[in-house]
Amino acid sequence: MQKIKKWLAYCIAYGIVKYQRKYLKNPLKYQQKIFQNLIYQASKTSFGKDHNFHQIHNYQDFKNHVPLYDYEALSPYIKKIQEGKKNVLWKGKPLYFAKTSGTTSGNKYIPITKASIQNHISCARNALLYYIYASGNTNFLKGKMLFLSGSPYLQQQGGIYVGRLSGIVQHHVPGYLRKNYAPSYMTNCIEDWEEKLEKISQELANDKMTLIAGIPPWIQMFFDKIHSKNNTKMFDHLALLLHGGTNFKPYEKNLLLSLKKKVPTIETYPASEGFIAFQDQPHQEGLLLQINSGIFYEFITPENLMKKNNCRITIKEVKLGINYAIILNSNAGLWGYILGDTVKFVSKNPYRIVVTGRTKHFLSAFGEHVIVEEVEKAITYALKKHPEVVVIDFTVAPYISKFQQKESYHEWLIAFEQKPNNINDFAQTLSLCLQKLNSYYHDLIINKILAPAQIVCLQKDAFVLYMKKKGKLGGQNKVPRLANDRSIADELLLYRL
Repeated sequence: MQKIKKWLAYCIAYGIVKYQRKYLKNPLKYQQKIFQNLIYQASKTSFGKDHNFHQIHNYQDFKNHVPLYDYEALSPYIKKIQEGKKNVLWKGKPLYFAKTSGTTSGNKYIPITKASIQNHISCARNALLYYIYASGNTNFLKGKMLFLSGSPYLQQQGGIYVGRLSGIVQHHVPGYLRKNYAPSYMTNCIEDWEEKLEKISQELANDKMTLIAGIPPWIQMFFDKIHSKNNTKMFDHLALLLHGGTNFKPYEKNLLLSLKKKVPTIETYPASEGFIAFQDQPHQEGLLLQINSGIFYEFITPENLMKKNNCRITIKEVKLGINYAIILNSNAGLWGYILGDTVKFVSKNPYRIVVTGRTKHFLSAFGEHVIVEEVEKAITYALKKHPEVVVIDFTVAPYISKFQQKESYHEWLIAFEQKPNNINDFAQTLSLCLQKLNSYYHDLIINKILAPAQIVCLQKDAFVLYMKKKGKLGGQNKVPRLANDRSIADELLLYRL
């Protein structure tokens, strides 16, 4: 029976990959088809009428008529939908609002339509099928598959269901997976994250767990819970880690130490606004951009985004190794929408990307404009140079001296599972690597405008306590890697050793 299941799974994977490859061979053609279909479908919506969609015949017309929108700019249309109006951003009314935390506007409510929900479901499914096709490994299908996510409990607002994206998606888990899906519905509805992890650990104590999916810091928190119960036999059959939401590398060492074995991993790039990409090759850099899933992509460099220049481009014009902010136009009713993430292309045949950071998360208090990708590369390098070190989590902030005789510097606030033998050597490695990655930072150090990086050691549970205090423990929430001020750093100092 197991051999038949394995054969069937591989046949399905083969069929999906073969079907998808026709899009990969001609991505520009399919992006153009999506563009034309989006304009046609939304031409009679309020947004379409306001922006003269009937006059849009090509991409240049589109740029002339549709400016860039962040959530705050789009919110008047969202409010109309919440008031019960139809045909606002997309035909009819959305099925759901994905509720997510905003930076300046409080909670954001991202529409998910009947058309766009397929993007989230199909891309998540395809990530696993591509893995089966590339590796031949189907062992993760043999036991319980644990998804560490938000509550599936949904509220209603103006006749539209509202909840976290991960909770919404759970209502669309296909029937053939429900038998192996974990945790149970009632357990998943528990809002308190620590209580939920406790219940999950009890619920799965005697099950064969073969897959775990979630954001790395919350996967680690679950692993810590299992270790506290001395029930690590739960990991004996674990065959796959599915992760997304933040860079895996800084967490990898600690997670694998918790498992005491090497486990294959798949990286995904889901957002409330759309499922953007997933890792299609287990040992190859980059995530496969989802070209034919209802999203027409645009890109703009962060510099032009901040200058508010209309220098948007399509995938046809992107270049390898350039940092771009992603702009979405989708069948969820998002138009010229600034997602807030930055990416770089590592391949154009097919189009593969790596996530480099957030448009609002950078450190430039001294003019250096350090981005998330650079600090994550620096700490990954430092961990290789200092193999005794295990990091739980970290963030970086500027320390701006108020006194002439004291120096300013970058302050790394790090929670260690295992500390460096020499904390100063570890700090120097971080600083030297970051200088190689960022020439502006290098110049500031060389000219003694900045002192080399300094480390503040935090207690092991510092980031958990901080997120708990903020009411953001678990789910899709995470602490920003970088800040241009000390709002996060000063609160984390309460947990210094």
